[in-house]
Amino acid sequence: MNRKTAILFSLVVLAVALGFSAIASAAPHANAVPAAAGVPAASHPAAAAEPVPPHPEIREALAALRRARLHMAEAAHDFGGHRVEALKATDEAIRQLEICLKYE
Repeated sequence: MNRKTAILFSLVVLAVALGFSAIASAAPHANAVPAAAGVPAASHPAAAAEPVPPHPEIREALAALRRARLHMAEAAHDFGGHRVEALKATDEAIRQLEICLKYE
């Protein structure tokens, strides 16, 4: 797989991961506590939760890429000869996202 294909593969993986994270964040959470009627949000127990770290979508994409990398590395087949290049591209995508998070 040439470099252009590897970069394209990385971008597709990242886009899919971000797409899944957007879908997951739009879905209601099972453990979400509904606000009580007449209770200000600041005094509601759910408001006292820890703040969300910056860039949650990037963090979710990193987690997805790490899971995909583990799956590829442990797979019994070589994905039609593309495993080595896919692992390199995934490693590079992970590295780039980690660099992005340093500039929060």
